[in-house]
Amino acid sequence: MSEPAAKVSVIKMYQAREEIYPREIQGRYTTWRWIFVWLTQIVFYGLPWLSWNDRQAVLFDLTARKFYLFGLVLWPQDFIYLALLLIVCAFALFLFTAVAGRVWCGYSCPQTVYTEIFMWIERKIEGTRSARMRLDKQPMSVEKFTRKSAKHLAWGLVALWTGFTFVGYFTPVHELLAEAATLSFGPWEWFWVLFYGFATYGNAGWLREQVCTYMCPYARFQSSMFDSDTLVITYDRERGEPRGGRSKSAKSSSLGDCIDCSMCVQVCPTGIDIRNGLQYECIGCAACVDACNSVMDKIGAPRGLVRYATDNAMKDKLTPQQIRRRALRPRVLIYSAIMLVIITASVVSLMMRTPVKMDVIRDRGSMGREVEDGMIENVYRLQIMNTDERPHKYKISVSGIDSIALASPDEVELKGTEARAVPVRVRVGPGKGEKGSNKIAFELQALDEERLHVKEKAVFIVPR
Repeated sequence: MSEPAAKVSVIKMYQAREEIYPREIQGRYTTWRWIFVWLTQIVFYGLPWLSWNDRQAVLFDLTARKFYLFGLVLWPQDFIYLALLLIVCAFALFLFTAVAGRVWCGYSCPQTVYTEIFMWIERKIEGTRSARMRLDKQPMSVEKFTRKSAKHLAWGLVALWTGFTFVGYFTPVHELLAEAATLSFGPWEWFWVLFYGFATYGNAGWLREQVCTYMCPYARFQSSMFDSDTLVITYDRERGEPRGGRSKSAKSSSLGDCIDCSMCVQVCPTGIDIRNGLQYECIGCAACVDACNSVMDKIGAPRGLVRYATDNAMKDKLTPQQIRRRALRPRVLIYSAIMLVIITASVVSLMMRTPVKMDVIRDRGSMGREVEDGMIENVYRLQIMNTDERPHKYKISVSGIDSIALASPDEVELKGTEARAVPVRVRVGPGKGEKGSNKIAFELQALDEERLHVKEKAVFIVPR
C-alpha cells in the first residue's frame, strides 16, 4: 500500500496588488489639493517660458556652467547656495512634518500632483469609479479598447510634455521647441525627455500608491518626526463606535456616528481604512475627511468624525485653539529658528555678493626666472569671471613686494557673464624680495563701478 502524497503548500513572497479605484469627492481639502495642483504646475510649466534681460529667466546652463535665476547668475563656485537651499528644504520638511504630518505628501509632492492629474484624465475618459470597475471586468471590446487607448494616449502626451518642460530648464526652451518641431534633439535631450516622461507616465499612471507605500523612504521614517502634538488624519473612535448602518430618520443610542459606509476607504488614493488608526501608507491628503463630512451632513450628524487632530487632542479633548497653542513646542521653534537663520544668512550673503570673481593660478612650469636688467619674473593666469550681466572694464594691479609691477597689459574688458583666462607677467627689481616664496596680492577693480573690486593672494618665487 503506497504512502499518501505529501501535502504541498505554496508560500508567496509578495502580496498580489489589488487595483485601487479612488472615488471622486468634493470638499474643502479636495479644493485645497487642486489649488496646489494648479499652483505647482503653473510654476513648473510656466517658468521656462519667462524672459529676463533678453534671456530665459530660469535656466541651468550646464554646458556654460552658468545658472540663471531671474536677475541672479550663479557659477559652480556658488554651489554653497545650492547646499544652503537643500538644507532649508530639509528643515522645512522636518518642520511641516512635526506640525502637520505628511502634509507635503498630501498636497504638493509631485507624485501626488501628477497622480491627481492622471486620475482626472482617467475619470473624464473612463467614467466614475463604478464605471471604471465595470470596464476593467469586461472582456476586450471596441469600446474598451477605444477608451483605454484614449486614456493612455492622453497620459503619454502629458508625460512627454512634462519631460520636455524638465529638459527646458537645462536647454533654452525656445531652442528646444524648434528642435522638437523637426525631431532634432541631441542624444542627451532625447534621453531625458523620454526618461522623465516615462517616469511620469509609469509613476502617476501605473504605480501610483506603490510609489508612496514601497518606493518613497519618507513613508518609512516619518513616524520618527511625529509626536503627540502632530496633526494627523484621525478617526474619532469614541464617537464613531460601534459602527452600524441605519436609515436617515432612524436614531439609535446603541450605535456610534459611523454608519460603516466605507466612503473613507473608497476615496483613499492608497486604499487604506483610516478607522484602523494611523498607518504609514496614509499620505495625509484628507480625502477621507471630505468624504466622511459629506456623509455626516446627509445623516444630520456633526462633522469631524474623521478630521485633522493630534493624539493629545483626542485623549484630552482639546479645542482647536488649544491644539494651535500646543503646536508652538520646542522642536517646532528650533526648526523655525534654524531655518530663519539660514535663510537670513543666505539672503544677506547674496545681497552683499560681489559680481566679479578671480582665481590666481601660477605657472608651474616657470618657478621664477631672471630676465633683462636682472629683474625676476613670474607668470600667472588670472581666471576672471564677470558674473554681472553687464560688460565691465577692469584694471589689474599687484602688490606685496617693493617695486613689484605688471609686465603685461593691466586692463581687461569682459562681456556680461563672461569668464576669461588672462595671462599676466609680474616682475620685481634686482635684489627685491626674499629668496624663495613671497606673499603678494592681485587686485581687480572695475573702472566703471567702484564696488566691483576683488583681491586674491598669491606667491611670488625669487630663485635662490
